[in-house]
Amino acid sequence: MTVPSSVANPRPLALDVVSVQSQVVYGRVGNNVAVPTLEALALSVAAVPTVVFSNTPHYPTMHGGALPTEWFEGYLQDLSARGALCTLRAILMGYLGNPQQADALARWARARLKERADLRVVIDPVIGDHDHGVYVEPGLVDAYRRDLLPLADGLTPNGFELAHLTGLAVNDVESVVVAARTLLTGRMQWVAVTSAAPGTWTKDEIQVVLVTRTQAEVIAHPRIDATPKGTGDLFCASLTGHWLGGLGLAEAAVQACCHVVQALRRTEQAQCAELLLPMAGNRSSDKTTTRECVSKSTYRIFPCKQPLPI
Repeated sequence: MTVPSSVANPRPLALDVVSVQSQVVYGRVGNNVAVPTLEALALSVAAVPTVVFSNTPHYPTMHGGALPTEWFEGYLQDLSARGALCTLRAILMGYLGNPQQADALARWARARLKERADLRVVIDPVIGDHDHGVYVEPGLVDAYRRDLLPLADGLTPNGFELAHLTGLAVNDVESVVVAARTLLTGRMQWVAVTSAAPGTWTKDEIQVVLVTRTQAEVIAHPRIDATPKGTGDLFCASLTGHWLGGLGLAEAAVQACCHVVQALRRTEQAQCAELLLPMAGNRSSDKTTTRECVSKSTYRIFPCKQPLPI
């Protein structure tokens, strides 16, 4: 019996996105959020864990830690060895366990960029927040600046992280724009700052500031009375997925905001301790939430008055 060549030599699984970030056994952060979000947008995803924890650190107990560097590097190299990256469109980077992982990831990503000039790199530089301060190894801030940011097309820091990356005050929208524009060098096309300038928010809204080389847009979306972990991971994955799907950057950011609001509403209604993602297939609810979010979006333009660094 002759075995068909298609069976004898099956094709590798084609990947659209490699998502490199945390994994938890219990909870909805890191790849536990990014993978289902990207797959819901019809993207094929490989999840590379940087750390594996039982849960996030705000619980009384937590087990796990950073993956050994040898394992982490092996995961990345084996993706290449399996021939799965021929159609790769984006690398999504989130929570890293230590500076050694940043170095290994940067080397791997540089090699992929040499292979595919159109590859997009989006980084969520997880460093900390206003509530808890810095919660990663201090050396990671320098590692982001030195090794990873030069590879990025887009960045999704929160306001706290933007301040740490730039060393600049970010107390109002104008200063957020100024700080973000210092990062628009080399490949970097845009910075989407979440939870931006909280001192300027109205009672019922939160701001995202999207900064490009030519303008800045303020997207105000409803504030929901729920504070689960993982909303930044959800925003970054959703923005990346919609951007890859062909939406313009501003519209992709608006859709990401709507996705976060929808998840928070579901979480609040269920009184759940962990983020509940929107239910697949509930299209009518999706459209209603999107219209509500878009109707609440406000845009203010901040022209670039000075030449940006190259």
